[in-house]
Amino acid sequence: MIKVSVFYANGEGKTFDIDYYCDRHMVMVREKLGAACQRIEIDAGLQGVEPGSPPLYLAMAHLFFESIEAFEAAFNPHAETILSDVPNYTNIEPIFQISEVKL
Repeated sequence: MIKVSVFYANGEGKTFDIDYYCDRHMVMVREKLGAACQRIEIDAGLQGVEPGSPPLYLAMAHLFFESIEAFEAAFNPHAETILSDVPNYTNIEPIFQISEVKL
């Protein structure tokens, strides 16, 4: 199993509409990816390690697939539509990582 993670780094002047992200963007992503996407988790950053410090990331999404090939087959046909929605909820450039789930 693999996990596709999308990170939205915090910083001065960075904005992120978590309600739009959860209620509209990820609903559309789920619809486009279909059954190939086995699970989605969304995290909203609360704070850093030090009490009261800002979170390193304002949000993170984790999408689970059977394989990289399954992800690519589901995502690639819809990549433009999915990525063109990013400015509707944030001014942050998303950072992507694909990982193998070990545990």
